[in-house]
Amino acid sequence: MNPLKKSIISAVLLAAAFAGPANARLAYEIHSTGAAGSFVVVSGSFEYGDDLSPLRELVAREHPTVVVFNSPGGNVIKAMELGRLIRSLGLSTLQVRQSECASACSLAFMGGVSRVAEPGSIGVHKSSFNDTDALHVADAVSAVQQLTAEVIGYMSEMGVDPGLLQLSLSYDSSDIRYLSGSEMAKYRLTTASQAPVPSAKAEPRDVARVAPPGIQAKADPSLEVPLARDGLVRHPKGRAPIKLSAEADAKAIGDVLNGVVVNILEIRGDWYKVSVADVVGFMHYSWVHVSQFEEDAGDRRYVQVRSFNSLSDARDFVKGAPVPLRVHLAANGWFAVTLRDVYAEQEAKEVSKALKDHGLIAKDSMVTIGNTYVRSVCCD
Repeated sequence: MNPLKKSIISAVLLAAAFAGPANARLAYEIHSTGAAGSFVVVSGSFEYGDDLSPLRELVAREHPTVVVFNSPGGNVIKAMELGRLIRSLGLSTLQVRQSECASACSLAFMGGVSRVAEPGSIGVHKSSFNDTDALHVADAVSAVQQLTAEVIGYMSEMGVDPGLLQLSLSYDSSDIRYLSGSEMAKYRLTTASQAPVPSAKAEPRDVARVAPPGIQAKADPSLEVPLARDGLVRHPKGRAPIKLSAEADAKAIGDVLNGVVVNILEIRGDWYKVSVADVVGFMHYSWVHVSQFEEDAGDRRYVQVRSFNSLSDARDFVKGAPVPLRVHLAANGWFAVTLRDVYAEQEAKEVSKALKDHGLIAKDSMVTIGNTYVRSVCCD
């Protein structure tokens, strides 16, 4: 048996032997694999009030690289929050059949930068939506629809095929459907055939910006999104608001001028938690030019005409286009297709309008600064 897998199984069985009630809140335990490094076992049920900060502190202190679950599920929102935290910390996830990862736990598992699971180790089913029981019918339907949309968005963000949700909805909340290895691969729930091996020399990565895995094989270094640690504010209006929370309608607690350096502390979906001077708040990731990204057009503009989640699809589109195009790896792991050249702002608007008027590019093509572009990957 693989030494890492043997160590994980032993840790899971030991945790189960001393576990509290089945509905116990989340707990985080560090386990060592000797020279290979360490991993974290997350056990218990997800509850809305669970505090995830102990995991961040544990990772900062012990530097594990892998997370394993022993959880029957629980609150969907909290599971997605944990998944995003796992992604922002640059951790991988691994699941064995000897432990449980069912229902909402599968969403937390999706947060791994790389994801490996044994066949039959992850179970899915329809969410029970218990929180809607006291609502009127119309409000309950609206709440279910909103949560379903959030789950679909989260799956896409993590690089998982949202079709997995459709499969989950086929099984009642009182039932569990354990996924086969081929199903995990089909829905991009897993990203590799070999278990991620913890490294004893792993560096803390609590400011990682990692592209959702599964969209492309990462054997090609040009398809890797580097860690986002810091950057310069670059906004079309010359200054960007810093928000109280990671939401578009959140209160602005200040403005930051273009060119000001911000440190990136955490990633929450499409938002960076940043610090600038003595202020800590949130900026949309399109407002910050990340220093670790290679793409930089300065004050000039790109004209983006399409985006794809597959590089091969983007290449095919470029080959058949009537105008010269280029493909960029984006910070979210997708591929943005732009006109090959960059332009001054007014020129970009004029070129875009002319090409739209002649039907050469899509009507919804947009002029953009390109802060979210990591590097050009095709097709000069």
